[in-house]
Amino acid sequence: MAGESYHCSLCGRRVRIQSRADMPVLDPNTGFGICRSCIKNIYEFIEEDEKRNARFNKKNFKYMLGDLLAKNKPHVIKEYLDEFIIMQERAKKILSVAAYNHYKRMKYDLDNRGGDDEIDKSNVIIMGPTGCGKTAMLSHLSKLLDIPFAVTDASSLTEAGFVGADVEVAVRNLYYASGKDIEKTEHGIIYLDEFDKIARKSGANNSITADPGHEGVQQGLLKMLEGSVVEFTERGQRKHPEAPTIKVNTKNILFICGGAFVGIEKIIEKRVKKDDSNIGFGSEIPSKEDTDKKFNELIHQVRPEDLMKYGIIPEIIGRLPVICTLETLDENALLRILTEPKNAPVKQYEKLLAMDNVKLEFEEAALRQVAKMAIERKTGARSLKGIIEDVMLDVMFDIPKSEEPRRVVVTEACIKGEERPQIFPLEENISA
Repeated sequence: MAGESYHCSLCGRRVRIQSRADMPVLDPNTGFGICRSCIKNIYEFIEEDEKRNARFNKKNFKYMLGDLLAKNKPHVIKEYLDEFIIMQERAKKILSVAAYNHYKRMKYDLDNRGGDDEIDKSNVIIMGPTGCGKTAMLSHLSKLLDIPFAVTDASSLTEAGFVGADVEVAVRNLYYASGKDIEKTEHGIIYLDEFDKIARKSGANNSITADPGHEGVQQGLLKMLEGSVVEFTERGQRKHPEAPTIKVNTKNILFICGGAFVGIEKIIEKRVKKDDSNIGFGSEIPSKEDTDKKFNELIHQVRPEDLMKYGIIPEIIGRLPVICTLETLDENALLRILTEPKNAPVKQYEKLLAMDNVKLEFEEAALRQVAKMAIERKTGARSLKGIIEDVMLDVMFDIPKSEEPRRVVVTEACIKGEERPQIFPLEENISA
């Protein structure tokens, strides 16, 4: 057998048999053979997977919670979010406390199992304009806590019996995000994005007409938010009596419902300011800066009654006791987002080009122009990377053609589309 060779049926490589250690695990009937290297990789994968799952075992979950709470006090969570999120100080504090208290509540229930008293779950409603950092903040929060996190578009949900996605799809998305592990799923975070889109059309007034994408969906979410066993089929399977189902208890899932809630500042303003003297032909038209400043002042004064007038039913509001508000990002804030966070867009492009031995430089006027364009598009921080990508496309296409050290300078004219980024020779080796 020594000196012979075979093809591994998994990795496909040809292995020459030099010793007994090179012998394959071979099925003589089918010719299916696995090399020792693949067997080792499979064993290591199974061992690592068992370690990950062991953390969520019911027997030691209580101890895992204690460790999680000890390492992630509210001030620690906020300090971590500060590395990635610019401004939004109040929102970061609210989310830090909400996440910490949520897991404290779970530990209390485990420590006092069988007792009569329980601490109610505190789900969160988060509101702020498009591109202000809602999803990014929650994504980084879930990474720090090392728990499953799933985003579901609430506007795609419909009332049972109508064409569209049932409310259970939110839990199903978390189930897949946790690697189909029910224990992990039952202790994760669900973010219902575009939650304002399911506000009932008639606002605070009841509607007698069918409203499949609005009030009916809110009613369908009630038990799920409070804590109940949600039953759903595998992805892609239709519901019928004989279909196998998966059951997940949502009691310990933290639900965060977010959206832009466009126009809610007008409802808040009517409540806080009964007589508005700045009306009429002689009134002064406010600037963009004044409008944003006014919005930021009003949004932090939102109350449950404002949400009711917006179209969120009282029962839902009762299950979302924590209200978190985010501010509009101005030009200076967007400028900081471009360069300061750990994952800032400019830092990402600098690292990418450094791999091709290229030093990337942005003039301050260029970065400010990027911020101005993002404000004009009314997309906030969401469009910053896209604007830079458009400018850098041709450069990133041409740069790999040569391995010579170079320097790329992006000017304001480049951002405006008036000229291409300039490329200069560079003596030093960037990648060294």
